[in-house]
Amino acid sequence: MSDVLWQPTPETMRGTRIAAFARWVEQRRGLSFGDPVDYDALWRWSVEHLDQFWGDLARWTGVLDVPDAAVLPDPGMPGAVWFPGTTVNYAEQVFRQSTPDHPAIIATAEDTEPAEISWAELRGQVGAFAATLRRLGVGPGDRVAGYLPNVPEAVVAFLGAAAVGAVWSACAPDFGTRAVLDRFAQIEPTVLVAVDGYRFNGRPFDRREVVAELRAALPSVRTTIAVPRLFPSEPPDGALSWADAVADTQEPRFEPTAFDHPLWIVYSSGTTGLPKGIVHGHGGVVLEQRKAAELHMDVGVGDRFFWYASTAWIMWNIATSTLLSGCTLVVHDGAPAYPGPDAQFALAARTGMTYLGTSAGYLSACEKAGLRPGRDHDLSALRGVGSTGSPLPAAAFRWVYDAVADDVLLGSLSGGTDVATGFIGSSPLLPVTAGELQRPLLGVAAAAWSADGEPVTGELGELVITEPMPSMPLRFWNDPGDARYRAAYFEPWPGVWRHGDWMEVTERGTCVITGRSDSTLNRGGVRMGTADIYAAVESVPEVVDCVVLGVEQPDGGYWMPLFVQLAPGVSLDDALVARLRAVIREQASPRHVPDEVLAVPAVPHTRTGKRLEVPLKRLFQGVDPAKAVNVGTVDDPAAVEHYVALARQRRTP
Repeated sequence: MSDVLWQPTPETMRGTRIAAFARWVEQRRGLSFGDPVDYDALWRWSVEHLDQFWGDLARWTGVLDVPDAAVLPDPGMPGAVWFPGTTVNYAEQVFRQSTPDHPAIIATAEDTEPAEISWAELRGQVGAFAATLRRLGVGPGDRVAGYLPNVPEAVVAFLGAAAVGAVWSACAPDFGTRAVLDRFAQIEPTVLVAVDGYRFNGRPFDRREVVAELRAALPSVRTTIAVPRLFPSEPPDGALSWADAVADTQEPRFEPTAFDHPLWIVYSSGTTGLPKGIVHGHGGVVLEQRKAAELHMDVGVGDRFFWYASTAWIMWNIATSTLLSGCTLVVHDGAPAYPGPDAQFALAARTGMTYLGTSAGYLSACEKAGLRPGRDHDLSALRGVGSTGSPLPAAAFRWVYDAVADDVLLGSLSGGTDVATGFIGSSPLLPVTAGELQRPLLGVAAAAWSADGEPVTGELGELVITEPMPSMPLRFWNDPGDARYRAAYFEPWPGVWRHGDWMEVTERGTCVITGRSDSTLNRGGVRMGTADIYAAVESVPEVVDCVVLGVEQPDGGYWMPLFVQLAPGVSLDDALVARLRAVIREQASPRHVPDEVLAVPAVPHTRTGKRLEVPLKRLFQGVDPAKAVNVGTVDDPAAVEHYVALARQRRTP
């Protein structure tokens, strides 16, 4: 039986932005979606008439106005053509929503009190930074890279780059030199905007040496713009200071950019080889983010929106994009649970948040710690809570309504870096059910498919998208003929997007995401690749081979073990474990450090030499070994038995 925790009333449904949009469409097209609006009817229209839905959304939001026939002349995937011949500049769209009645940004950090930045201040700084970029010779298509934490300077630099038509890309400063170079070296940035350090869990982390190494290893970088955080009086030699870069405040000048002009490059997890540079376009991101914020999260002008994220996670891009809807963006530089486990709820109270977004892991940790944020903090302004990054357990759903507030819209969301938006998520027109996601989002033709390519209900299947979305990647960076792009998403079903998640569609139409169907790691809400870990571990001579797994647990937890095959005569002592953890932390990031390091006699591979990551993961999820591993495809079937035994031991109380 479903466990309904929250139910909208007809009155609240009629007062939502999605209802206003539906009524506008009804009048324009002579349709009827019911009163109050039937979400499923609206969704069916949105995916059966993509040209009408996206064209109407573009008109309703004031972004574009084109005939239906000019919305999607080529719907083929990959490479669907959206709104050809039109221009949309993301930064220009942001400042269409500016208002003097609310701040643009509220900046918070572990060591400072919240500080407001007005829309006028943001506009002036973006104008100054864009002018600096132009003075440095940066133009449309050039890359601007940020090595930055979640601070206002990152927002200003991104919007300034977008204003001139340059392509933005960012890495968080907890990434080590090698992990950053694996990403930035591919895209050859012209300008590097880099911080000197950051604070996390009350500790300072000096990154000046990493920045120096990046500057030396990126010959394409002509100018480094230094953002002070820990050492404001010690800018790097030859760098332009941030203060000088934004000194000449002025009105921004926006480059007219085609709908599909590249906006940013984000990165795949790097599960196989180097992380892939995923390119998204201005227009597609603008429309997707206006839809997600206003129609699904029901936020806009006057709302104070926060999502705990680093610049390495697509949720930073998505949170920043709520500026497109006129929201006040709350940014936070720091750890998710510092100085205490209720830190994010304390931040919500201090800043008057109306929407708090976070990871499933954080909410589960609060639930297990027995916290009562609604009692201990003033959360009277809070109307919405968002969760993503991994499946949110039913117990955490119940905890939110019991311990946070009983009248918020809790939205558990599933999407990805790949599309810079959600596939499955929330709607204020639908009830919230414990452990389940409400529905596919408007315009998203999502389904669960069997291995035979047939839609299934009431059982796990592959999450697929059968129709194009405007924020699907334009391409991968340096991918001639889109070969890697097609291999990543369009196999085994050409023309159908296979995302790599297990999903069940229930008889009621709700969705349950149970985890990754591939080997991508998903820890603390941030997807990571195994390749970064392997590159670090392989530099340790005592290790012959290794495999790392990311195993979703039934209680919502996540277990990330590293199995190592050691050289003859080597034992796995505490010193070696410490070295392995240190090298992973240094060369990849702290997030990549495994929960456990376990010695194994061998690491099994496919007969083509690939580590057996997904089958081994499924063993530890409790799948019958006969179904989890096809031993006929394994180079050393006997090696699998050790993992079968380990998995059985973990399940034995």
